[in-house]
Amino acid sequence: MSVIGIEKMEFGVEDVAACTRFFKDFGLHACADNPTYFTTLSGAGINVSPLDDNTLPAPFESGSTLRRITWGVENTASLAEIITQIAQCDGFRLTENGAECRDPNGMTVAFCVSQQKPVSLDISPINQWGDIRRIDAPSPVYEKATPINIGHVVFFVDDLPATEAFYCQKLGFQVSDRYIDRAVFLRAQINGCHHNLFLLKLPHRGRGLNHVAFTVRDIHEVIGGGLAMNRHQWSTFIGPGRHPISSAYFWYVNSPTGGAFEYYTNDDYLTEKWQPRELEHSLVSFTEWAVEGGLDYDTRRQVKPNKE
Repeated sequence: MSVIGIEKMEFGVEDVAACTRFFKDFGLHACADNPTYFTTLSGAGINVSPLDDNTLPAPFESGSTLRRITWGVENTASLAEIITQIAQCDGFRLTENGAECRDPNGMTVAFCVSQQKPVSLDISPINQWGDIRRIDAPSPVYEKATPINIGHVVFFVDDLPATEAFYCQKLGFQVSDRYIDRAVFLRAQINGCHHNLFLLKLPHRGRGLNHVAFTVRDIHEVIGGGLAMNRHQWSTFIGPGRHPISSAYFWYVNSPTGGAFEYYTNDDYLTEKWQPRELEHSLVSFTEWAVEGGLDYDTRRQVKPNKE
């Protein structure tokens, strides 16, 4: 089996207009023939529909949320193998482009042969002690972000062992790291980025969507994207900051889709040589540093909390 990554996400929301405005401001490309469909540079898709759209599967939580996630696979042989693996799963059905079922957490997961295209971009090198790669050129400053692809999704889960087993045993996902009795980071391929899926079990939070993460070029684009969202009056959940567990720099923005949207870059690349770590979940293990509330576009300083 060879799941490549996230191909498409379909949301059912209370305010379609607010979501389409959010997607445009976030830097996603709006399709000319479908005003509710947006793409990354690679072609990964985001679609938004009203809550009561009968073409969407049943939600796994109330209110605005993700209703279906489609994973892209390498080829038709891989798709056939996955169809065999999920044929006995809840909600299984063949679709026009592949098949779908429900995972143990109630999320509808679909599979198709990936149609995403390679993306080639000029990335400005970073100069470090003993490793000088950028000469006679400044680092870039971005006025906004343009997401390259959908890097990962994070779900709150009710049954962590069952949901992890589905993705690892049925779909061939690999464990990258684990928070003991709390969460697991999974990557779709043996050789790949730190995680495409993060499953999180909290004692007082049922199943649902936590956030969707989009890869960008570098830390400068993370900052530029977050500042641009502040300029457009979208609030920051947390960021900028850095995750020590994946090495990624991040900026999370609150969205009207029901989960936060994240810009990130610089996550670890793992191979079959990697040994998953068993860590205690804590602020220190999850966040090396972070700015609460983001940075203000006008002052370029931390957003100050409102005083009543």
